[in-house]
Amino acid sequence: WRWDRSKFMRILKAALIYFLIVFGAGFALAFVRLPFLVPHFGVRIAELLEMPVMLAVIVWASQRLVRRNPGLGRLARLLSGLLALSLLVGAELLVAYSLEARSPGEYIASRDPVSGGVYLLSLVFFALAPALWNGRSRHNNSFKSNPLRGSA
Repeated sequence: WRWDRSKFMRILKAALIYFLIVFGAGFALAFVRLPFLVPHFGVRIAELLEMPVMLAVIVWASQRLVRRNPGLGRLARLLSGLLALSLLVGAELLVAYSLEARSPGEYIASRDPVSGGVYLLSLVFFALAPALWNGRSRHNNSFKSNPLRGSA
């Protein structure tokens, strides 16, 4: 893989959009988790209940990245995922510092060991997901010929 400025900019743009989708979903879900789930179930269960939704968002957003960037190979998509991960971790630490005045070490130490471990695994999946999907477009004409879907 040789250096190509335009390709790097496409990777960076894909990473930024991927990050914004997933971070935005997590930020929005916090408005449900914190006031409604945490008081009834505790932090651990609330975070674990949120996880399947976040994993679905990661799958959708990473597949969207692949569909919207057909020229990016698997390595470029992996780089997008890794860049998005660095943005996500940075944003989360920044939010923890600005809203809770916690240092990165304090924030990490305050995480529940069970839900925090699951969260760590989800971060690994977040970084790798764009490279997991097949980047080749599928030419499936069944949409046009399916009478139940109406005309195309």
